[in-house]
Amino acid sequence: MATTCSEFYRVAIGRSVCWGVIGSLLAGCTPGWNLKPVTAYDPSDYRLGVDDEIRVMTYGQDQFTSSFRVDSQGKVAFPVAGSLRAEGLTTEEFSEEVRKALQSAQMLRDPKVAVEVSAYRLVSVLGEVAKPGQYPYQPGMTLLTAVAAGGGFTYRALESRAYVARQEGHHTTVGFLKPYDYVKPGDVIKIYERHF
Repeated sequence: MATTCSEFYRVAIGRSVCWGVIGSLLAGCTPGWNLKPVTAYDPSDYRLGVDDEIRVMTYGQDQFTSSFRVDSQGKVAFPVAGSLRAEGLTTEEFSEEVRKALQSAQMLRDPKVAVEVSAYRLVSVLGEVAKPGQYPYQPGMTLLTAVAAGGGFTYRALESRAYVARQEGHHTTVGFLKPYDYVKPGDVIKIYERHF
Protein backbone atom coordinates (compact mmCIF):
# COMPACT_ATOMS: atom_id res chain seq x y z
CA MET A 1 0.00 0.00 0.00
CA ALA A 2 2.94 2.35 0.72
CA THR A 3 4.03 2.00 -2.88
CA THR A 4 0.54 2.82 -4.08
CA CYS A 5 0.27 5.94 -1.88
CA SER A 6 3.71 7.20 -2.86
CA GLU A 7 2.92 6.60 -6.52
CA PHE A 8 -0.39 8.43 -6.08
CA TYR A 9 1.36 11.46 -4.52
CA ARG A 10 4.08 11.41 -7.20
CA VAL A 11 1.45 11.42 -9.97
CA ALA A 12 -0.65 14.08 -8.18
CA ILE A 13 2.34 16.36 -7.68
CA GLY A 14 3.44 15.80 -11.26
CA ARG A 15 0.00 16.74 -12.54
CA SER A 16 -0.22 19.87 -10.39
CA VAL A 17 3.22 20.97 -11.62
CA CYS A 18 2.09 20.27 -15.18
CA TRP A 19 -1.11 22.34 -14.72
CA GLY A 20 0.94 25.11 -13.11
CA VAL A 21 3.27 25.23 -16.12
CA ILE A 22 0.31 25.22 -18.54
CA GLY A 23 -1.41 27.98 -16.54
CA SER A 24 1.75 30.11 -16.62
CA LEU A 25 2.09 29.64 -20.36
CA LEU A 26 -1.55 30.59 -20.95
CA ALA A 27 -1.18 33.67 -18.72
CA GLY A 28 1.65 34.76 -21.00
CA CYS A 29 -0.82 34.61 -23.90
CA THR A 30 -3.18 37.09 -22.22
CA PRO A 31 -2.99 40.43 -24.06
CA GLY A 32 -1.20 43.11 -22.10
CA TRP A 33 0.09 40.70 -19.45
CA ASN A 34 3.43 42.52 -19.34
CA LEU A 35 2.02 46.06 -18.99
CA LYS A 36 2.00 47.97 -15.74
CA PRO A 37 -0.89 50.18 -14.63
CA VAL A 38 -0.56 53.80 -15.77
CA THR A 39 -0.33 56.51 -13.15
CA ALA A 40 -3.79 57.22 -11.78
CA TYR A 41 -5.45 60.33 -13.20
CA ASP A 42 -7.35 62.72 -10.95
CA PRO A 43 -10.09 64.45 -12.99
CA SER A 44 -10.29 67.30 -10.46
CA ASP A 45 -6.73 68.29 -11.42
CA TYR A 46 -7.56 68.97 -15.08
CA ARG A 47 -4.79 70.75 -17.00
CA LEU A 48 -5.29 72.48 -20.35
CA GLY A 49 -3.71 70.85 -23.37
CA VAL A 50 -3.34 71.11 -27.13
CA ASP A 51 -6.71 71.16 -28.94
CA ASP A 52 -8.77 72.09 -25.87
CA GLU A 53 -11.38 74.71 -26.67
CA ILE A 54 -11.77 77.31 -23.94
CA ARG A 55 -14.01 80.27 -23.31
CA VAL A 56 -12.40 83.32 -21.71
CA MET A 57 -14.88 85.66 -20.06
CA THR A 58 -13.87 89.15 -18.95
CA TYR A 59 -16.73 90.54 -16.87
CA GLY A 60 -18.09 93.84 -18.11
CA GLN A 61 -15.74 93.78 -21.13
CA ASP A 62 -17.40 91.91 -23.98
CA GLN A 63 -14.57 92.80 -26.40
CA PHE A 64 -12.25 90.55 -24.29
CA THR A 65 -14.72 87.67 -24.03
CA SER A 66 -14.34 84.98 -26.67
CA SER A 67 -13.63 81.32 -27.42
CA PHE A 68 -10.17 80.02 -28.26
CA ARG A 69 -8.40 76.78 -29.10
CA VAL A 70 -5.07 75.83 -27.52
CA ASP A 71 -2.69 75.59 -30.50
CA SER A 72 -0.05 72.95 -31.24
CA GLN A 73 2.54 74.91 -29.23
CA GLY A 74 0.24 74.94 -26.19
CA LYS A 75 -0.57 78.63 -26.54
CA VAL A 76 -3.63 80.80 -27.01
CA ALA A 77 -3.52 83.88 -29.25
CA PHE A 78 -5.33 86.42 -27.08
CA PRO A 79 -6.21 89.84 -28.55
CA VAL A 80 -3.99 92.70 -27.32
CA ALA A 81 -2.19 90.45 -24.80
CA GLY A 82 -0.49 88.32 -27.46
CA SER A 83 0.27 84.62 -27.32
CA LEU A 84 -0.23 83.20 -23.82
CA ARG A 85 0.98 79.80 -22.60
CA ALA A 86 -2.00 77.61 -21.63
CA GLU A 87 -0.76 74.02 -21.83
CA GLY A 88 -0.25 72.47 -18.41
CA LEU A 89 -2.23 75.14 -16.55
CA THR A 90 -5.54 74.77 -14.75
CA THR A 91 -8.37 77.05 -15.87
CA GLU A 92 -7.81 79.16 -12.73
CA GLU A 93 -4.08 79.52 -13.48
CA PHE A 94 -4.78 80.48 -17.08
CA SER A 95 -7.40 83.07 -16.06
CA GLU A 96 -4.71 84.63 -13.82
CA GLU A 97 -2.31 84.73 -16.82
CA VAL A 98 -4.97 86.52 -18.90
CA ARG A 99 -5.66 88.95 -16.06
CA LYS A 100 -1.95 89.81 -15.71
CA ALA A 101 -1.57 90.19 -19.49
CA LEU A 102 -4.52 92.59 -19.69
CA GLN A 103 -3.11 94.64 -16.80
CA SER A 104 0.43 94.77 -18.22
CA ALA A 105 -0.96 95.83 -21.63
CA GLN A 106 -2.71 98.62 -19.69
CA MET A 107 -6.05 97.65 -21.18
CA LEU A 108 -7.88 97.21 -17.86
CA ARG A 109 -6.99 98.19 -14.30
CA ASP A 110 -8.56 95.30 -12.43
CA PRO A 111 -9.96 92.76 -14.90
CA LYS A 112 -12.19 89.99 -13.61
CA VAL A 113 -11.45 86.97 -15.77
CA ALA A 114 -12.87 83.44 -15.77
CA VAL A 115 -11.93 80.55 -18.04
CA GLU A 116 -13.94 77.41 -18.75
CA VAL A 117 -13.33 74.45 -21.01
CA SER A 118 -16.01 74.35 -23.70
CA ALA A 119 -14.68 71.26 -25.56
CA TYR A 120 -12.11 68.80 -24.25
CA ARG A 121 -9.49 66.90 -26.19
CA LEU A 122 -10.67 63.68 -27.79
CA VAL A 123 -10.20 60.17 -26.41
CA SER A 124 -9.47 57.42 -28.96
CA VAL A 125 -11.14 54.06 -28.34
CA LEU A 126 -9.87 51.28 -30.60
CA GLY A 127 -10.03 47.51 -30.82
CA GLU A 128 -12.91 45.39 -29.62
CA VAL A 129 -15.66 48.02 -29.36
CA ALA A 130 -18.73 48.30 -31.58
CA LYS A 131 -17.71 51.69 -33.06
CA PRO A 132 -13.97 52.38 -32.75
CA GLY A 133 -13.09 56.06 -33.10
CA GLN A 134 -12.45 59.34 -31.32
CA TYR A 135 -14.90 60.60 -28.75
CA PRO A 136 -15.12 63.81 -26.71
CA TYR A 137 -13.74 63.50 -23.21
CA GLN A 138 -16.25 64.12 -20.43
CA PRO A 139 -15.16 65.03 -16.89
CA GLY A 140 -15.08 61.92 -14.71
CA MET A 141 -14.89 59.56 -17.71
CA THR A 142 -13.78 56.02 -16.84
CA LEU A 143 -12.65 53.22 -19.12
CA LEU A 144 -16.21 51.83 -19.05
CA THR A 145 -17.81 55.14 -20.05
CA ALA A 146 -15.24 55.54 -22.85
CA VAL A 147 -16.16 52.06 -24.10
CA ALA A 148 -19.86 52.98 -23.84
CA ALA A 149 -19.18 56.02 -26.05
CA GLY A 150 -17.71 53.57 -28.56
CA GLY A 151 -20.88 51.49 -28.59
CA GLY A 152 -19.86 48.97 -25.93
CA PHE A 153 -17.68 45.87 -25.95
CA THR A 154 -17.84 43.34 -28.77
CA TYR A 155 -18.46 39.72 -27.80
CA ARG A 156 -14.73 39.03 -28.27
CA ALA A 157 -13.55 41.83 -25.95
CA LEU A 158 -11.31 41.31 -22.94
CA GLU A 159 -13.28 43.41 -20.46
CA SER A 160 -10.97 43.29 -17.43
CA ARG A 161 -8.21 45.59 -18.74
CA ALA A 162 -7.23 47.73 -21.72
CA TYR A 163 -4.04 49.11 -23.23
CA VAL A 164 -3.58 52.87 -22.93
CA ALA A 165 -1.05 55.31 -24.39
CA ARG A 166 -1.08 58.49 -22.30
CA GLN A 167 0.64 61.82 -22.81
CA GLU A 168 2.49 62.85 -19.63
CA GLY A 169 4.13 66.22 -20.22
CA HIS A 170 6.33 65.83 -23.28
CA HIS A 171 6.53 62.03 -23.28
CA THR A 172 4.12 59.15 -23.79
CA THR A 173 3.63 56.41 -21.23
CA VAL A 174 2.11 53.03 -21.99
CA GLY A 175 0.28 50.76 -19.57
CA PHE A 176 -3.13 49.38 -18.77
CA LEU A 177 -6.42 50.61 -17.33
CA LYS A 178 -9.02 48.67 -15.38
CA PRO A 179 -12.74 49.26 -16.00
CA TYR A 180 -13.26 51.90 -13.28
CA ASP A 181 -9.96 53.76 -13.78
CA TYR A 182 -10.27 57.36 -14.94
CA VAL A 183 -9.44 58.19 -18.55
CA LYS A 184 -7.35 61.28 -19.26
CA PRO A 185 -8.14 63.62 -22.18
CA GLY A 186 -6.03 62.60 -25.18
CA ASP A 187 -5.71 58.94 -24.09
CA VAL A 188 -5.50 56.30 -26.81
CA ILE A 189 -7.23 53.17 -25.55
CA LYS A 190 -7.17 49.74 -27.17
CA ILE A 191 -9.60 47.07 -26.04
CA TYR A 192 -7.96 43.69 -26.47
CA GLU A 193 -9.50 40.61 -28.03
CA ARG A 194 -9.70 37.72 -25.59
CA HIS A 195 -8.28 34.43 -26.80
CA PHE A 196 -10.39 32.02 -24.72
